[in-house]
Amino acid sequence: MDYEIIHLPKEIWKDTTLPIGYTTEEYYDVTLEKSTSGYSIQLSRKKLSAPLTHTPEEYDFPDRLYADYREHAYAWGIVVEDELIAALETDPELWSNRLRITEIWVSEDYRRKGIGHGLMEIAKEQARKERRRCIILETQSCNVDALDFYHQEGFTLIGLDTWAYSNDDMQKKEVRLEMGWFPRKREKVTLEEIEIRAEQMKDHHAVEALTQRAFWNKHQPGCDEHYLVHKLRTHEDYLPELSRIAVKDGEILGAIFYSRAQVTDGDTIHDVLTFGPLCVEPSWQGCGIGELLFKETMELAKEMCYKGIIIFGEPDYYPRLGFKTCDHFGITTADGKNFDAFMGIELSENSFSETKGKYSYSEVFEDLPKEEVEKYNENFPPLKKQRFPDQWD
Repeated sequence: MDYEIIHLPKEIWKDTTLPIGYTTEEYYDVTLEKSTSGYSIQLSRKKLSAPLTHTPEEYDFPDRLYADYREHAYAWGIVVEDELIAALETDPELWSNRLRITEIWVSEDYRRKGIGHGLMEIAKEQARKERRRCIILETQSCNVDALDFYHQEGFTLIGLDTWAYSNDDMQKKEVRLEMGWFPRKREKVTLEEIEIRAEQMKDHHAVEALTQRAFWNKHQPGCDEHYLVHKLRTHEDYLPELSRIAVKDGEILGAIFYSRAQVTDGDTIHDVLTFGPLCVEPSWQGCGIGELLFKETMELAKEMCYKGIIIFGEPDYYPRLGFKTCDHFGITTADGKNFDAFMGIELSENSFSETKGKYSYSEVFEDLPKEEVEKYNENFPPLKKQRFPDQWD
């Protein structure tokens, strides 16, 4: 049976108690020794003299969703016949750029059905989308089943606290352990390692599938960027002479698509460029492929004497490529606004000096009816839609 993991809205599930408890016959014995040369720490898996049981009732602060002190918490779960049978809650540590799993629980009757793995996959997807450097969580040295599960999910021990719960945690065999999971990190790709070329008709389906994977659940549950690529190719505003794909060892890893845009000041219309989507295969993100695509195509645009490029993009990424917010150029959105995600870049010195006014892009970006997108999705392997923090829709 497939169980659907859904977002648990705060306004409905706040302060819901999770009955987390366990029985164990093993534990990790923690020894901490000081010597003249420093400290040595050892964890050894051992048998208990008698089974140890922990129940929710013994804790003064039971596990619950959306506790007040978790400012940015976000939760998912599975509900069967109006009963919560599994839950995951995360809360990012913004200062350290780590994602903490604050709660993960599966009801005993539903364990060993792959539900815990499904919950953990959501946390990993959130970490990748938010570009967190790792996922961290807390468990105890006596919760051996949980530790086995975390090891299977790729977590490793990153720290411990021998005084977290009481002054005799080591004697109680209940030492706090910190576990961490680190996304796979690839080396930066150089221009010599990939081919950047114009897209061919035979590439169309693979490029659209790549675009779908890159944007899936990023800005909304699901995405429509792959359908935008499909429609953009036949639109009069599309600029195939600037658009490019990145290929490595025969595999398409990235793509950038350009189209015409305008800045209007009264009766004066200034032609500018925009691009989008710019996408990279998820497993290759962070390797510099998107930057290489942009820099190569920007040079092409300079050669064709375009004034500049205006985009709506991620303010944490594009400024390092030279983009500035459009208020620097006296350019606003169509409704007269400016904000961090509205950016532009000049393609020659002061090329925007006389380009003032309101920005508008091709109508094709708005012509993406949901029913058409859903129908077009049938051309690709099914992907699960999911809610994540900071989605637009």
